[in-house]
Amino acid sequence: MRLRLEPGMEIDGFTLHEHLSTGGMAQIWSVEREGDPTPPAPRAEPEARVSEPKGHGSEKWPRFPAQSKAPLEKGSIGLSPKVESTFGSEALVMKFPMLIDSDDPIPIVCFETEQMIMPRLSGRHVPRFVAAGPLDPQAYIVMERIQGQSLKARLSDVPLPWREVVEIGAKVARALHDLHLQKVIHLDVKPSNIMFRETGEAVLIDFGFARHEQLPDLLAEEFREPFGTTPYMAPEQVLEDRADPRSDLFALGVMLYFFVTGERPFGTPKGGQIRRRLWRDPVPPRAKNPDCPSWLQEIILRCLEVDPNDRYATAAQLALDLENPDQVKLTERAERLERDSGMKTFRRWLKARKARTLEAPNIVGQLSRAPIILVAIDLSPGNADLVEAQRGLIGRILSMEKEARVACVNVLKLSRLAVDVLEDEEGRSLHVQRLVQLKHWGATLDIPKERITYSVLEATDPAAALIDYARHNNVDHIVLGARASSALRRYLGSVSSQVVAEAPCSVTVVRTPRDRRQDEG
Repeated sequence: MRLRLEPGMEIDGFTLHEHLSTGGMAQIWSVEREGDPTPPAPRAEPEARVSEPKGHGSEKWPRFPAQSKAPLEKGSIGLSPKVESTFGSEALVMKFPMLIDSDDPIPIVCFETEQMIMPRLSGRHVPRFVAAGPLDPQAYIVMERIQGQSLKARLSDVPLPWREVVEIGAKVARALHDLHLQKVIHLDVKPSNIMFRETGEAVLIDFGFARHEQLPDLLAEEFREPFGTTPYMAPEQVLEDRADPRSDLFALGVMLYFFVTGERPFGTPKGGQIRRRLWRDPVPPRAKNPDCPSWLQEIILRCLEVDPNDRYATAAQLALDLENPDQVKLTERAERLERDSGMKTFRRWLKARKARTLEAPNIVGQLSRAPIILVAIDLSPGNADLVEAQRGLIGRILSMEKEARVACVNVLKLSRLAVDVLEDEEGRSLHVQRLVQLKHWGATLDIPKERITYSVLEATDPAAALIDYARHNNVDHIVLGARASSALRRYLGSVSSQVVAEAPCSVTVVRTPRDRRQDEG
């Protein structure tokens, strides 16, 4: 049964107010629910902080405007309405599936998928789920109406300045990492499925093609065909593999390529043409837009690798590179100006013929195999034994975590009141000296250079700086050293104790045998 929807109609306590859009496989209405208290606004996440690489000027990075002026945006399952005003006590929208063609079951299966997944999602990177209705008499989903900018609004402006592309990419990568942590692969990442809150965070919408690791995959169970938006589909999706979170990183790579060059890397293929991405690489971005930095081309082409194992292991690692371009390890990808040779393409074609899909998703397993480990290193005189103990522990961790990313961090403590001295007696920068020492510390670790970074933070509160770094960069594990206890440390509180108490992840505190003996004595 399908209801005839009209303004003023009440459905399960929600009153339809205005028909906002119809398209794709759904229609969207604004709704009111009287007496629904407005929830407290969650704390906004910090803005993406992208380091300006040397030699690229000092222009300010562009920011998204606070209010959307874009028209309605078409998504895979429905439309994302522009923001003009709110209704009732909270801005809500109600989404209905389009069942125009009764012979096509895909819209209702996609809607059922979204109804299963959305109640299990939370956080700033997804719309807040409110309610859902059964198929009879009328299926629907009620959700938060995002008060912010739609990314598809920028398509008429491509190519965009590369700095803005980097900022967009970092925000979307953080949103994807948050989604993957919730055991969901989106599988339809594209501009029309990404919005931005007024506070700047990226919001992922339309979960009709998504897959939850612990829920039935209705699309895979009922159909034998690939699902997604063809310009953005990863090679494994073409093979009907819906089990790898790195498929979302491929789609993000397509977006970054499009925003930098003004063209999609694989065009808009139809039918059997979509299989060409299994063996044919795109024209390098710098060949189409010379203003694209080599390090950004390195990131984009790594995202677009045919084999998921050659891409970034996690979205968090991708975000870390986008925000630290001076630490991106450049390979031959960075300088590439033309497609691969015919022989290399032929070898990929042969490999594609033997490709097999994954039997089941293992999203959490993929993320756990590629953790980001923050090593907080105290380079003060007299800490050589403690620093060496940390190196030994990190070496043991890396022997087990083959895809781990290591972030070596030192905090240059600033004074709250006095004028800070940031040079030594010979006029050399303390910051630079610390950075050199960090790189010397990490030189002996058995880890590829592209998976280790070095940062010197300047802060009045070392513990708070480390906690902020860990939270902003989705760090999975902090390793820091701690000296023997003393009366002053017990009175003021040590850095390690504060980090252990407030860190958003696991923390390992390293002690040396000498310090342990002092505590026991």
